[in-house]
Amino acid sequence: MTTRVLGIGLAAALLGSPAFAQVTAEQLATAEIRTEKVGENLYVLFGLGGNIAVSVGAQGTLIVDAEFPELVPRYLAAIREVGGGEVDFAINTHWHYDHADGNLVLGPTGTWIIAHANSRAMLTKDNMINTVVRPAFPQKAYPTAALPVATFTDRMQLSFNGETVDLMHVGPAHTTGDAAVIFRNHNAVHLGDVYNNAGYPFIDTDNGGDLDGTIAFCEAVLKELRPGATVIPGHGPVAKYDDLVAYIAMLKGVRAKLAALIQGGATLEQVIAAKPTAEWDARYGDPTRIVNRGYAALSRNRR
Repeated sequence: MTTRVLGIGLAAALLGSPAFAQVTAEQLATAEIRTEKVGENLYVLFGLGGNIAVSVGAQGTLIVDAEFPELVPRYLAAIREVGGGEVDFAINTHWHYDHADGNLVLGPTGTWIIAHANSRAMLTKDNMINTVVRPAFPQKAYPTAALPVATFTDRMQLSFNGETVDLMHVGPAHTTGDAAVIFRNHNAVHLGDVYNNAGYPFIDTDNGGDLDGTIAFCEAVLKELRPGATVIPGHGPVAKYDDLVAYIAMLKGVRAKLAALIQGGATLEQVIAAKPTAEWDARYGDPTRIVNRGYAALSRNRR
């Protein structure tokens, strides 16, 4: 991503640039939105970026995460199909473009955007994202109209569509500005990229993300849920309470192995060669990013 055109359309440079999901212009042009109902008046929309949670009801429409600008008309159509209308509130789980670039359309058209204070701060400036598996690339600052108009630090609560919606931040995890969004009536949570159900998580260590913090964040959210809870990940299929339990166990296991190797003086190359994630790779796939970013975070924390 070398430049970004701020406005309704997605920048051409973004379309052809390295991205978390290697999204191309052709994919964006042909992408369809899939809808899954997870509770009464609560849905998840799947497109090409981060998963979108949608609450519809008498008070209007609230979404969690905003995907890409080109997909906004398509997911608005999907929202209308389940009884919603224009988006009244959009919560960003964090500032990465595949979850927040839809702000560029929603903000200027009147949607109230909410995010953690650190995410808003990141959206006001140019940033570099190092995903390890591709060259680091810039995410440009958003215009004022696309920025969150309300922020929180630890907790925030909304009463909307007859439901208590709690926003919760624990500390640095996937980023320094993650928000878990808990739909209390549904015993459901959208965890953004703190929980990735499509593979190992990416921890944005260069921008303050933290492996220990990711574990602490997930554990804190788990305590807020009842067994059987619906867990909406940043990417991948909708999960359940027990899946989050298993995810935490994986993170703790990987962390323990990385820490032992670092304590023994292993270099990153030696850690990679030791295959510390081997027992989880069949479930979570390519471990390149979690090993690299986890090593960086634990090494940083030892200083």
